[in-house]
Amino acid sequence: MIYLDHAATTPLAPDVLAAMLPFMEHDHGNPSSVHRAGRVAREGVERAREQVAAALDVPPLDVLFTSGGTEADNQALKGIAWAARAAGRGAHIVTTAIEHHAVLDSVAWLRAAQGFDVTVVPVGADGVVDPQRLLDSVTDDTVLVSVMAANNEVGTIQPLDVIGPALAARGVCLHTDAVQAFGRAPLLLDEWQVGALSLSAHKFNGPKGVGVLALRRTVPATPVLHGGGQERGVRSGTLNTPGIVGCGAAAELTARGAAAEAARLRTLRDTLSDGLCAIDGVELNGSSTARLPHNVHVAVQGCDGDALMTALDTVGVCASTGSACQSGAAAPSHVLAAIGAAPDCAHVRLTCGRTTTADDVDRAVALIAEAVKRLRDAGGGYV
Repeated sequence: MIYLDHAATTPLAPDVLAAMLPFMEHDHGNPSSVHRAGRVAREGVERAREQVAAALDVPPLDVLFTSGGTEADNQALKGIAWAARAAGRGAHIVTTAIEHHAVLDSVAWLRAAQGFDVTVVPVGADGVVDPQRLLDSVTDDTVLVSVMAANNEVGTIQPLDVIGPALAARGVCLHTDAVQAFGRAPLLLDEWQVGALSLSAHKFNGPKGVGVLALRRTVPATPVLHGGGQERGVRSGTLNTPGIVGCGAAAELTARGAAAEAARLRTLRDTLSDGLCAIDGVELNGSSTARLPHNVHVAVQGCDGDALMTALDTVGVCASTGSACQSGAAAPSHVLAAIGAAPDCAHVRLTCGRTTTADDVDRAVALIAEAVKRLRDAGGGYV
């Protein structure tokens, strides 16, 4: 099997599993308890908080643990918006058309159920938002702007270095979903003046079911969950100690070799991209330059997306499809629609990771080329 779907999830790193096991086998105390078992668990949680903080270059108290990126996005958007409106600061939110559904669905709910005004800014055909167009949408009533650091489908990196300081100068909080970017592209939170950031551990070789909201203590946020008051009172709930410990270990592992790994992935990506785009009727989706180092997203003419995924799975290539129109049977990807991707072909996302080798990439190119030819010879797989 050739696993090229690291944007969907990554394998748990052996060192991460080793860090988690004691808290799964015998150090099972509740980190909120005051006895010795609880203190051991609390030490594990706080060590993880320090590891994540060091990886992001933020104070440990700014790191809050959640159940994943979706919860982190929801808490950031709803919590910051509610607190700002309650303080009389305004009720306008700005985001982009290619955000993850955890962001887009949250702001849609804030608009429909809570009466917030929302502006969704389009992106160019390259999948990158025009920073000036986004900044022009900010008004005196704007309390929050959410722009992802990098897109989860086409891998385009957004210009937060321009957007963040400009928003800070106007007193507007910036939230960024950095789930795909962490460990693969620089995240300069201080320089970009980011107020809140979301991560998900299973995207960087950590466990599923745990995420991070890096929330500046200067940014007020109303809790979404109410209960025991854990995590600075922002996120109540008994802490997932083994998951949090794994998240910390994975963050440290990722940050330690980030530059070298990004360079290695970039080489693999370029080999994969060049090989696929050499196939007749295959073109790259999104920017070729402002792009994550592990992401290749292509449009394949003359093939149905579902049929191509089945063909690739049959030969042992794990990938994802984001078809603009999968034989009319599924809703189009909002990201591909936003960049104007052709609706009558297959759209395939292939993403490399820590376990991907050069041999994997070479074999994948050959297998994909063969699968595309077979499918086209059989009519493309359209129904």
